Amino acid sequence: MSTRDALSDLQIRIGYAFRDRALLQQAITHRSFSADHNERLEFLGDSVLNLAVAHLLYVQLSELPEGDLSRVRANLVKQDTLQALALQMQLPDVLRLGEGELKSGGRKRPSILADALEAVIGAVYLDGGYAAAQGLVERLFKNVEIQPQMQAAAKDPKTELQEWLQARKLALPQYVVMATTGAAHRQTFEVACEVRELRQSQRGLGPSRRAAEQAAAAALLEILKASHA
Repeated sequence: MSTRDALSDLQIRIGYAFRDRALLQQAITHRSFSADHNERLEFLGDSVLNLAVAHLLYVQLSELPEGDLSRVRANLVKQDTLQALALQMQLPDVLRLGEGELKSGGRKRPSILADALEAVIGAVYLDGGYAAAQGLVERLFKNVEIQPQMQAAAKDPKTELQEWLQARKLALPQYVVMATTGAAHRQTFEVACEVRELRQSQRGLGPSRRAAEQAAAAALLEILKASHA
């Protein structure tokens, strides 16, 4: 199938027609394939996804308090959930990956699929605005079971850090990618997690931005718990 046909089919599956198809092509392009890759779109899409899911939960779980809403959202935007949605969208079939990444099983890698899904959301946001991106998120989660008891799921370090800060009326942490090293199909990310109000910052390493963020959050949370015991 040609790239043009693949993009047309993908637009049908997501229920959105792009004015600028180049945005969608960039969204499915991994850094191992081209310098014009999807990481900036993924960064944008991550924020759009979190806002859209937060609104979805605010409406559907109207009786749930803030802390529990945060835990339910963490379940819905975690890598495993996004990977499953990317598979339903048949994203592996259209991903543009470099030869090394293809040989190492990149089409099935959870972090690549989750990032690509967020990049598609970011691309829709840039092309059609927030309402279009919100509509896509709602369609994606239409068949996902959303229940209050999801709050009981184990908390990841990012969620736990966020709740620790919220309980003390402090601003949410900032995550910044400090470095990316290694071959395109075998990269290591270094991310800094900072809480400016407390003048605290820690760094984490991981094979994906997500993993590095979790490592940084875990390191910072350990420091904060020790200093505020």
